[in-house]
Amino acid sequence: MGAVSSEWRRMIEISAAAAAPDVDALGIGLDADGEWDPAAAAVVAQLGDGFSAFLDQVDVTGKDGQVAVFPANGVDGVDHVIVVGLGDQVDADAVRRASGALARKASRAVTVASTLASRDVDGAGQAAAEGFLLGAYRYDRYRTSNNGPVTERVVLVGAGEADVSTGSTIAHAVALARDLVNTPSADKSPASVVDVALAETEGTAVRAVIHEGDALVDQRFGGLLGVAAGSSRPARMLELWYEPDAPKAFMAFVGKGITFDSGGLSLKPAAGMETMKTDMAGAAAVIGAIRAIAQLELPVKVLAITPLTDNMPSGSATKPGDVLTTRNGKTIEVLNTDAEGRLVLADGLTLASEQQPDVIVDLATLTGACKVALGEKIAGGFGTDEAFLERVIAAGRRVGERIWPLPLPDDYRTLIDSPIADMANTGGRFAGAITAALLLREFVDERPWVHVDIAGPARWPDDEHYQTKDGSGFGVRTLVALAQDFAEHGA
Repeated sequence: MGAVSSEWRRMIEISAAAAAPDVDALGIGLDADGEWDPAAAAVVAQLGDGFSAFLDQVDVTGKDGQVAVFPANGVDGVDHVIVVGLGDQVDADAVRRASGALARKASRAVTVASTLASRDVDGAGQAAAEGFLLGAYRYDRYRTSNNGPVTERVVLVGAGEADVSTGSTIAHAVALARDLVNTPSADKSPASVVDVALAETEGTAVRAVIHEGDALVDQRFGGLLGVAAGSSRPARMLELWYEPDAPKAFMAFVGKGITFDSGGLSLKPAAGMETMKTDMAGAAAVIGAIRAIAQLELPVKVLAITPLTDNMPSGSATKPGDVLTTRNGKTIEVLNTDAEGRLVLADGLTLASEQQPDVIVDLATLTGACKVALGEKIAGGFGTDEAFLERVIAAGRRVGERIWPLPLPDDYRTLIDSPIADMANTGGRFAGAITAALLLREFVDERPWVHVDIAGPARWPDDEHYQTKDGSGFGVRTLVALAQDFAEHGA
């Protein structure tokens, strides 16, 4: 597969400035209280009464998601002004959403300036950079026509260079995760995902440990090998390590990496397979996150683990009723081969726990049940430590990635009892997201652990503000924000 950088990552120059230069389009923000971005006031004054009349005519009120284009008559060096709505609660994510909407509307403009970064909210400059780059994202690797965005240069008026650099670094990491998720499975073997991870972390302080072939047997990765048994493409267990001097904390991230999920012998219906190239979104997120954390040189030690395999039916595939022995010695009766993510995560979480990190977070497109409960835009959060779970949820809240807490009731553990093994890999019709999380809990010892079920938001349903349809990169920004929190406050 090689490096999967999208074209926009190579072509958009983004920088900060004190004033808008000559540009094809200038984006300015209006909130629901009728207040303009501070750096936009002079431009609004130059546009005069005709501009105000235009806004009234098309009913632009500054609500979240509104976008309107106006010829910039009277503003030197600007062809068009694009008004973007910020809504009634202007925070960093409102700036990020507006900046993403601007990127979409201005996609045919070669040079763009924006005053959104001048908003008096914490993190406005970083959010404006992130939002624009993520809104401009397109996955065009397989397109033969060149009718995509043409933007080459973006200037953020009122932003600091450090904010722009940080926002760009994080946006690039999200784009890497999106690229990985969006890549068709035929071009996304476990080995090629490892190759991409190595290529994308080259030049950073990240080092890799790769388990493959007989080493997977020697390392007792029975869950991963059980899922991989039906595939013709060999599995991998990838460790990525970032180990700065004098770290404030040691964090482990584990991401589910099913490069295609047919369901195995418990075969999915055809419609259920259509999006299953994206079943490695958790792995993509942790790869993107450690890349950004290393590039930002945050003073936290990070281990990112990704068990990688297809889940396929064949004569050698694991059968319903088989029992797998995982790395920590616990056994799992496989009642449904389509409940495979928890099997590979069992080995990944054990491997992470053995390194004795301060905390563990796993991300996985794990259960349809979580998507039924919370929809397509909110992840479910489960944890063994209430304070740590709240830190993860708060990190997501700061960057606009919503995680809703769900329970881990001890009495539900009996739902995954097995008559012949330590546990079964399914727990019946009800509480599917909870029983999956309870199984994962068996592999994290006593240390603080949070499981984030991203079955919904890993695949965004439509183009919207800075999100794009299909692979969203959900979780990258939450993990980076969590690392920033631990870098500042420790474990």
